Amino acid sequence: MVKLNELRDNPGATHKPKRVGRGPGSGIGKTGGRGIKGQKSRSGVAIKGYEGGQMPLYQRLPKRGFNKPNRKSFAVVNIGKIQEFIDAGKLDAANITEDAMVECGLVRRKLDGVRVLGKGEITAKASIAVTGASKGAVEAVEKAGGSVTVSAASTE
Repeated sequence: MVKLNELRDNPGATHKPKRVGRGPGSGIGKTGGRGIKGQKSRSGVAIKGYEGGQMPLYQRLPKRGFNKPNRKSFAVVNIGKIQEFIDAGKLDAANITEDAMVECGLVRRKLDGVRVLGKGEITAKASIAVTGASKGAVEAVEKAGGSVTVSAASTE
């Protein structure tokens, strides 16, 4: 039976690391394998990306994509969450606006507007006025007898 205090690695599997800069008898004393003088012999050297004046690899590779500087970011709400808040009595199904969503804590902040997505199910006859809504969300709300009013952004 094996005991925890008797566990050992195979002989030769591990070895002690070389202690650098510990006198001439060690074989790697004095300069510690760094040679004599120069930038790399000193402490605090950080020249990992430097290729001796040649154009570095990260600059030679083609750049891809584009980040739109004025992109709009929307607060996202799923219809399932809206239904939860209606059931809990935190939202009035007859008049759901972006400000009402922020007030009840469904959305933390409006950002550039609120966008409703179709994850989950809605059973309440809700009247929702938001900046954007997905096709699935609009269909689900209308199927339950409600309506979605989209003000600014295009519907996808």
